Amino acid sequence: MTEPSRGRILNWEKRFEIIIGTVEGLIYLHENSKIKIIHRDIKSNNILLDSKLRAKIADFGLARSFEADKSHISTAIAGTLGYMAPEYLAHGQLTEKADVYSFGVLVIEIITGRQNSRSKTSDYTDSLVTAAWKHFQMGKAEELFDQNLMLLNHDNTINHKYGILRVLHVGLLCTQEVPSLRPSMSTALQMLLKDEELPAPANPPFIDEKSMEFNDTSDNPCRPLNSTSSFSVATASASSFYPR
Repeated sequence: MTEPSRGRILNWEKRFEIIIGTVEGLIYLHENSKIKIIHRDIKSNNILLDSKLRAKIADFGLARSFEADKSHISTAIAGTLGYMAPEYLAHGQLTEKADVYSFGVLVIEIITGRQNSRSKTSDYTDSLVTAAWKHFQMGKAEELFDQNLMLLNHDNTINHKYGILRVLHVGLLCTQEVPSLRPSMSTALQMLLKDEELPAPANPPFIDEKSMEFNDTSDNPCRPLNSTSSFSVATASASSFYPR
């Protein structure tokens, strides 16, 4: 299989199904199981795909459970930087909204084909979440879309762009700095499936409102990732959108 074809296996329809499958899994953990379960490490490597590319949440090694009548639990910090909610990272207060935040990051990664990571040695300063929010605010979100999505869906580009932009909007709502502003996973599912007006997303964490000047995309704050990773459905994960 050539590198371009490997990068185009997951078209928008399949990526949307992966997002929905992940949401449904989190709804079960948060709302439908006998005890509330917080995964604590929702990220691309922990969303496995079966032979039909259906999403399965994996690796419950960091998961914590608590009774539904408790608002939160205090615990030692554990998880993956770039996916951890700010209130959990700062104070160790764990609620289901920590998983909601991680899910929002994952959604933005799936749409852009880029990772939400920053390196001390890199040239850029913004995380992917920050860059996505800035582009969204300026009406330039399409500039961050994985170009493979547009190539695959050129016959129905307008509808697909609208759908992708709406899903990005939900991802940004899930990554808002204030936990109470983030939707529950069941609400996020309704937002994804129903064509209803969405609230405007507030700032994600670590946004400096005084320096909101938008950078031209010729100096893109995110490092673009190619789509050359191998793909085996028997062991695939959502990280197949970009190389590890």
